[in-house]
Amino acid sequence: MRTILIPVDGSESSGRAVKAAIKAANELGGANLHIITVHPPIVSGNVTRFFSAEAINEYYQDEGRNALLPAKALLDEAGVAYQEKVAIGPVAITIADYAKKNQCDLIIMGTRGLGSVTGLVLGSVTTKVLSLVDIPVTLVK
Repeated sequence: MRTILIPVDGSESSGRAVKAAIKAANELGGANLHIITVHPPIVSGNVTRFFSAEAINEYYQDEGRNALLPAKALLDEAGVAYQEKVAIGPVAITIADYAKKNQCDLIIMGTRGLGSVTGLVLGSVTTKVLSLVDIPVTLVK
């Protein structure tokens, strides 16, 4: 059975990627779907000086759960089983590492997420993921 990874960030683009993954799973007669959201680590010394590691981790988990909600709603509505992951790290590298560790056969992802730069043909995370993996990546606009 194929394993499909869908990186999500709560954006409309990642929602369309989830819909495409559901369709692909149905066409394949089933697939193991994994949704992942990655939060870049907070590197500001001011933040880590004023907040405990536990409070920062709680923040990461809360933000991650919020980013996963739209994808989970689509998957639940479609009746498709999935695994979910909230990760912290360099976004593209963490996605690529997850795909490798979980033996994913395919990544389906949006072309642009919620980043601050809009209007680019491909988002920076998308471009970096493409350069880091050796499995097919389907981009959904």
